This record gives sequence, C-alpha cells and structure tokens, in this order.
Amino acid sequence: MKLTVLGCYAATPRTLTNPTSQVLEVKNHMFLIDCGEGTQVQLRKHRIKFSRIKHIFISHLHGDHFFGLPGLVSTYRLLGRDKELHIYESKGIKEAITMLLKLGDSWTNYPLCFHELTSRDSELVFEDDKVSVQTIPLDHRVYTNGFLFKEKLAERKLNVEAVRYYEIDKAYYNNIKRGKDIVTEIGEIIPNKALTFDPPKPTSYAFCSDTAYNPDILPLIKEVDCLYHESTFLESEAHLAKKTKHATAKEAAKIAKEASVGKLILGHYSTRYTSIEVFKKEAFIEFDKVELANDGKVFEF
Repeated sequence: MKLTVLGCYAATPRTLTNPTSQVLEVKNHMFLIDCGEGTQVQLRKHRIKFSRIKHIFISHLHGDHFFGLPGLVSTYRLLGRDKELHIYESKGIKEAITMLLKLGDSWTNYPLCFHELTSRDSELVFEDDKVSVQTIPLDHRVYTNGFLFKEKLAERKLNVEAVRYYEIDKAYYNNIKRGKDIVTEIGEIIPNKALTFDPPKPTSYAFCSDTAYNPDILPLIKEVDCLYHESTFLESEAHLAKKTKHATAKEAAKIAKEASVGKLILGHYSTRYTSIEVFKKEAFIEFDKVELANDGKVFEF
C-alpha cells in the first residue's frame, strides 16, 4: 500500500497547509479519501492522475472534508471523463452535489454513482477479488465514518524448481497457485505446499477521521498494519477536544496501543500550534510507533 497525504490540517486552509485529503494506492486501485478544499491542486502538484480515481470515500459532511468534491466532479466533466465515479458518504451528499450541478447547468457526462451511508454499525461498502473496504463508525458531532481498507489473500506463489522436478505440465499452474494439490498419472498426490510458497501477508489500513476518543472501534482496527487517527489537540486543550468531539494526540496513541497496530500516523492538527512535532512527543507517552502526516508526505507499508 502507498499513502499520499494531500492535506492533513483541521478546518481553515492556509497558504502552506491543506484540509484533509489523501490517496491510497492498493492492488491497482487508487482510492481518494476525503476531499477538502485544494484537493485538485494537490493532485496535480503531486502528479497523481485524476483518471485513475474511481472510488471516493468521504468521512462526513463537514466542509474541510468534502468542499473540494464539487469542483473535482466538475473538472472530470471538463476533462471528458466517461468512466463511472463512485462516491461513498452519508445521506445528503447526493443532494449537495446534484444541487450545485443543477444550478450551474453542468450535469456530468459520465455516470456519477452515490452510495449514501446511514448505518451506525460497520458495513462492507466495496469489495472485489483483491480489496475490501468497510466503514468504521466514529463519534463526532455529525454522522461520521472512518474506513478500513484490507487486501485479500493473494494466490500462492509457484515454486518453479519444484514443478520442474515433478515434471508438472504448465496447464496445471493456475490450479496450483489457487492452492490445489496435484494427482499424477500413477495416482501419487503431490501436496500443494510442496509446489508453492506462501503469499505475502495481506496489508490493512484504517483511516479514522474526526472523532472523539472512541474505544468502540478497537475490534475493527485490531492489529491493522497502519492507522491514521486524527489528533486535533494536545492534552493542554483536552477540554476543547471533548467539547468539539475531537481527539488529542495522546488519545490517538492510546487507541493505537490498545489495538496493537503496526504504525500510527497522526493528522488533522489544529492550526493553533506552531509546530506539529509536539503531537508526536505527546503520543510517545502511550505508543512509540508514531509518525506525523504532513501535506505531500508519502507512506508505504
């Protein structure tokens, strides 16, 4: 998986920072996660092809997480897009986007598919033979979801030397990679493990946007390889975190520790702070595998 952070600061855009948006590349998919103002510019700046994005996941309907979406939808029209664009968000997103298109008489010339979410429980929202995506219900001031992206177990890898040793015809290779044993002409059974190597362990990524400290998500994100968790405030402003239903860096780290995740990425920093390094320092109190998101930063895991 490759994660490109396009924006990771809270609320108001600034000349040097952008609100939430990121691109996750996994198994030939390019998923856009949240779409704050400036997302199009950031996509161009980091040379990410618009056309590769077919699925957009929006955590909630606060402006710093989706105000860039109407512009992106319109730009696709100007670029002559003809492929479907799927948008996953809470109920109301379709009304918001289509109203703007109607008022501007600028209907898309490509299929725009809305998947409006209403469940308070985790649900599977996308799946193919390589990847699945399910929601992570969060605790914010409006209906909000995070998203859990999971690779599926790949086919087993062919042990070329072994299949040559047993003189197995190439016609059986696909069945072998799918895990099947081979029966020779004389009835000998060659177990699959003698002909293949284990595939790589599937990778997982959890995106937890705006939320108060919420231990209810722990079973969903247990042992994920990488967790992005908002950390709007430091402990000195914990009272503001509670009031606005955001989390502190220490609380995000506590979630990461209790879920035994492989890595924690902090983001959604309040712009009241002059340095983001203090977020990492506070998180280290609870969890030591911490990295800081920043606009333009790339993570591979």
